Amino acid sequence: MAIVNGGVTAPKGYKASGIACGIKKNGQKDLAILCSDDIASAVGVFTTNVVKGHSLQLTMEHIKNKKAKAVLINSGNANACVGELGYDNAVDITKMTSTILNCTQEDILFNSTGVIGQPLKMDALNAGIPKMLSSLSSTGGNNAAEAIMTTDTVAKEVAVEIELSGQKVRIGGMAKGSGMIHPNMATMIGIISTDAVIEPELLEKVFKNAVNYTFNKISVDGDTSVCDMVVMLANGKADNSPISDESNDYQTFVEALNYVCDTLSKKIAKDGEGATKLVEIAVDGASTQEDAFMMATAIAKSPLVKTAMFGEDANWGRIITAAGYSGAKFDPNLIDIFIGNLLVCKGGVAIDFDEDVAKKILQQKEINISINLNQGTYFDRMLTCDFSYDYVKINGSYRS
Repeated sequence: MAIVNGGVTAPKGYKASGIACGIKKNGQKDLAILCSDDIASAVGVFTTNVVKGHSLQLTMEHIKNKKAKAVLINSGNANACVGELGYDNAVDITKMTSTILNCTQEDILFNSTGVIGQPLKMDALNAGIPKMLSSLSSTGGNNAAEAIMTTDTVAKEVAVEIELSGQKVRIGGMAKGSGMIHPNMATMIGIISTDAVIEPELLEKVFKNAVNYTFNKISVDGDTSVCDMVVMLANGKADNSPISDESNDYQTFVEALNYVCDTLSKKIAKDGEGATKLVEIAVDGASTQEDAFMMATAIAKSPLVKTAMFGEDANWGRIITAAGYSGAKFDPNLIDIFIGNLLVCKGGVAIDFDEDVAKKILQQKEINISINLNQGTYFDRMLTCDFSYDYVKINGSYRS
């Protein structure tokens, strides 16, 4: 596997664009599209929040046929909780886009991200969509990645190249997300593209497995938003022998897709609002998968653990406390806790450890916290970040 440039437009047969159309007050890019030359297989995973944005509702209808030509995103406005107008506006936007791209309306997936409760600026979008489509380019991935950002500080994109049945195949991706991030989709949008030929049923299987272990293992602040998703398109332009069973090509494709999704997930967690550190919580030795997940999740979203990471304080008592209220079943007398490779708690009991070594570990930009319950064979992990002063500043003035 080789890392390549280009993000979502690295695979064959994709073009993208990202422009400023006037939705954001600051004049930054706010309208993006990824477009396949041909109709592609499409799969998606969507927020489990009962409240869903109007653009997302329409996309969930459109993707039922498991095909799409383009994914359109606006940022700066979530198009959520504005009544029938929001759904009607989403319909009008997909209709305009499909007419210009000469495809059916159902072939356009559309989503919105930003402030909830404000109608879309349709004048800006009506003028912006033709302009955006006229600038579609096979090198437009970075512009699109920038245009989907909200409180993100950096664009998030990645692409890899692998070889399947003697043909070069690429997988690319872009994502946005910085705050309101928690499992089962949050304020994140991820778009994955590939030129691989793969059976639709297998594509759905490998995609959902990848999402469950990557995008659904991020928690910045414990909030799950109303309008977000990760979708994947596969247009078959690489002309590899079709992936139709769990062959060697299948395994190679799975590893590459997992890498793309994991890389984007880490970029989201690392760019958490006000974050200064990426923190990975790993729970091993659990009696059940659910116990491992519940414990990793509770520790990852604990404000006290996250502020300790920011303050570079090896206060493992906050970690064991979060483990205790997580709902996971375990024997506290068996739990071991590591910060980095430094053992700080053995069998649920305090041990002497070098505070200077702990400080050096916590000064790193990427920190691992490991918990071994010593009761079974199940493992899970979560990606999170620290809580800094800036998190409150950003979210205290989000609409202004």
